[in-house]
Amino acid sequence: MSNRSVVTMFILSGLPHSPEWVTLLFGIFLVIYVLTVVGNLLILLVITMDPRLHTPMYYFLSNLSFIDMWFSTVTVPKMLMTLVSPEGSAISFPSCVAQLYSFHFLGSTECFLYTVMSYDRFLAISYPLRYASMMSGRTCAILATVTWLSGSLHSAVQTTLTFRLPFCGPNQIQHYICDAPPILKLACADTSANELVIFVNIGVVASGCFLLIVLSYVSIVHSILKIRTSEGRWRAFQTCASHCTVVLCLFVPCVFIYLRPGSKEVVDRIVAVFYTVMTPLLNPVVYTLRNKEVKKALLKLKDKVVYSQSK
Repeated sequence: MSNRSVVTMFILSGLPHSPEWVTLLFGIFLVIYVLTVVGNLLILLVITMDPRLHTPMYYFLSNLSFIDMWFSTVTVPKMLMTLVSPEGSAISFPSCVAQLYSFHFLGSTECFLYTVMSYDRFLAISYPLRYASMMSGRTCAILATVTWLSGSLHSAVQTTLTFRLPFCGPNQIQHYICDAPPILKLACADTSANELVIFVNIGVVASGCFLLIVLSYVSIVHSILKIRTSEGRWRAFQTCASHCTVVLCLFVPCVFIYLRPGSKEVVDRIVAVFYTVMTPLLNPVVYTLRNKEVKKALLKLKDKVVYSQSK
């Protein structure tokens, strides 16, 4: 049993880049990370403090902001460390397990949450008179709890299947994070069963969630077409288009990396940037900061801060 895992330390290869790009890449990703954390923290603060935003939509958006803040924190700081020093590329076996679990836990929970949010918008637009009773506080809490529990279970399966394998040879992970596909390539055993489970598991989760989201937005578009005013239709279409853009930024790279046959390590690392770095930054902008109610709440919060400082 002691020979199951001889490797005690992994080395992350990081993002592919030229040496002269290190400072530029570090600065860009550091700024993106700071903006992501500050933006999502600000959204959480505003939604918590403003009673007008205590609605189902903003309840789910606060969950999304919380996920994005930690999803970015799980991936970006370690990526920055791999850029600046060779020592920063090293990650212990337990830390790698923790990062893989957290990465898939937050990522899959976000997939489930997108599905719930699209269903919420479908009910709000298609059944406006019954919406309040259909999406009660209890219903919202149950839906949110189910998304978190489902994400935790999904990640536990991926993590357990990955690290139950023996690792006794090479220890360089061709990625900037600990993810299942590049880690499986280092295992000293047949990984075909693991690869099949990843394909089926992630395929079912990603495809199922994406299908439900598409069905929800098709129904939403059908309801939008019934809106009589052209301005109302245009605003609704703009909202749907921006939401769909963020959904595609998450699902398309995931499908590309996990569900296609074969793997090109350099391409995978570049594509992964879209959903590990860019999506957490886009979400607060698309879902919340473009919203007039949130803008008013931000101005109100700003006035409160200025008033308290002037006293």
